[in-house]
Amino acid sequence: MMHPLEKLQMQSNRRGFFGATGVRLGGLAASLLASQSQLFSVAAADGLGDKQADAPVHPALPGFPHFPPTAKSVIYLHMNGGPSQIDTWDYKPGLSEYFDKDLPPSVQGGQRLSTMTSGQTRFPVAPSKFKFEQKGKSGTWANVDLFPYTSEVVDDIAVIKSVFTNAINHDPACTYVMTGSEVPGKASIGAWLAYGLGSVSNDLPAFVVFTPKFPDDSNGQALFSRMWGSGFLPTRFNGVALRGSGDPVLYLPNPEGVSRMDRRLMLDSLQELNRGTQTTFGDPETATRIAQYEMAFRMQSSVPELTDISNETAETLAMYGPNVKDPGSFAHSALLARKLIERGVRVVQLLHRGWDQHGDLPRQIGNQCKQTDQPIAALIKDLKQRGMLNDTLVVWGGEFGRTVYSQGGLTRDNYGRDHHPRNFCMWMAGGGIRGGMTYGATDDFSYNIVENPVNINDVNATILHCMGIDHERFAFKSQGLDQRLTGVEKQRVITELLA
Repeated sequence: MMHPLEKLQMQSNRRGFFGATGVRLGGLAASLLASQSQLFSVAAADGLGDKQADAPVHPALPGFPHFPPTAKSVIYLHMNGGPSQIDTWDYKPGLSEYFDKDLPPSVQGGQRLSTMTSGQTRFPVAPSKFKFEQKGKSGTWANVDLFPYTSEVVDDIAVIKSVFTNAINHDPACTYVMTGSEVPGKASIGAWLAYGLGSVSNDLPAFVVFTPKFPDDSNGQALFSRMWGSGFLPTRFNGVALRGSGDPVLYLPNPEGVSRMDRRLMLDSLQELNRGTQTTFGDPETATRIAQYEMAFRMQSSVPELTDISNETAETLAMYGPNVKDPGSFAHSALLARKLIERGVRVVQLLHRGWDQHGDLPRQIGNQCKQTDQPIAALIKDLKQRGMLNDTLVVWGGEFGRTVYSQGGLTRDNYGRDHHPRNFCMWMAGGGIRGGMTYGATDDFSYNIVENPVNINDVNATILHCMGIDHERFAFKSQGLDQRLTGVEKQRVITELLA
């Protein structure tokens, strides 16, 4: 007897398709003609033609969340390239006296170096050239040159100074941050959350991604779709990347001469065929295709409305900065992130490239912060003003830190820094996080963690916890293993950060 999947493969070619469905096509055509009554036409035009229109498009798994969440959604701000912790949040005033002196070998401790600095004969210490001040009621140290806006909201954020990673190169480090593993093929954190919790919105994806523009002269590392991919999870949980220019989603509008009612009728016919295939063969990717077609139809109405910011107040637009009306800018993407969360989307991810500063760091990091600082602060304020910060978790960070020693030439005002996985900074805000605090500490050189080390998967476990998920109970069977976002090693929720 032929295996069902072999039968499905045979039917996937043209001859097999018509052989299996040809007898039924006449009846299908007749039913379509009969269906074009005035009542059905109105319902179809409104997107109600599908029998499942009233059912949740993105339902949560049974039993989810595991416990009452403090956050209902996540906005993840990924600064791709590795922001320098020494020049952002890990203030080290004592480094001034070490300017251009070699980093003590005892501090370096035989660390594995990248090929970009392993051949250097010297490792001269490069103190940050920027000004730091204690800000807010909490007195959090902040770089007021680079973060004049974000430094004003430090009482809403928890800075983690002791994050560490295993990877020293960008691709595996980014893969590790977003999927909990350096090995490609795993599911991203956004896909995990979409799979487990679904979302409230029936007209938008559960997981949306932006890759905003970045300064032209910066060192922009490649972004791979695995950072928002579903890996071993069904592909309907992939993040949907919205474009910054032109149509937000390619091929979403109907072709000329095709009405919304026409599209509804065609989609319903196609769904009927797909459901028959799903019933016969049980292939999960058929269910994915059904869901994707339906979501594309719904997005034809929801996305144009989403990307229209003309109804935002002048005060709101001014808060996000002068680039907010420029589609594809970080400011524009940050505002759309708020609009998406407001409409029930579960996860929004912004990946801003160009933070890989091996040379000319002061100027380049300044350009990065000019694009991101004001919009990030505005996002925090905007969410807070609307009463949304309480249940929206905002996460900021990169994939690793930078070395205290300079790569290449060194002056008081110019230096570069190599990759540094031993420690870097992240911050979290809203969604059950206790603002106005710092957690963890590093040595005088911001080179080694001396207090409260935080693994990347500790961060992921904490994000899941805020969303009401026990990371140890959240698994998906693949390749004979119970796969988890936080891996098989023991990780912990950073309870000290919780409000």
